[in-house]
Amino acid sequence: MIKFLRPSILILLAAFSLNASAQKISQTDSLNKVYANKRAQSVYFEGLGAGGVYSFNYDTRFKKRQDGLGGRVGISYFSENDDRLFTIPVVINYLLGKNGKYFEIGAGATFFHYSSYSSNTFFGNSNSYYDYINYPVDYSYERHSQVGAFGSLNFGYRYQPADGGFSFRGGFSPIFSSHAFVPYWPYLSFGYSF
Repeated sequence: MIKFLRPSILILLAAFSLNASAQKISQTDSLNKVYANKRAQSVYFEGLGAGGVYSFNYDTRFKKRQDGLGGRVGISYFSENDDRLFTIPVVINYLLGKNGKYFEIGAGATFFHYSSYSSNTFFGNSNSYYDYINYPVDYSYERHSQVGAFGSLNFGYRYQPADGGFSFRGGFSPIFSSHAFVPYWPYLSFGYSF
């Protein structure tokens, strides 16, 4: 009888362990399906990149997926001495990869408003000028403003876990206008995906 119980107990233990493994696999598969059918979204701070100096951004996929086509919009304000720069980057991007590790490509435009008392211009535009008031007694400049847009491309790596949490982006974002081209403009961002 003991000879009969030993194999029966071993068979029962093996059956229970297989059942437990199957439940773990099915739970993991169902979690992967939940995350795969969830629209990836993130908020992040980006240094340099499409925003110029820096920007705060919101990024989302257009379909309920972790990869594929999506877009982002950001905002930035930078002031140094008498120069002020306000930018709004808008970028369409595409993520290639899986399991939270993606190659990101994108293209977009950054709308800007730049103002200064000096003769400086933003991003190589050629409309620099001096507006002297009561020259040579006063030497003061009138504040001049410049409104425009420049294009940007994105090529880089993105870590964005499917279940949310810390996200990271890094790469190059060439920027261009009719007056200038900067091919190796880098970007680095840190944020939170949900």
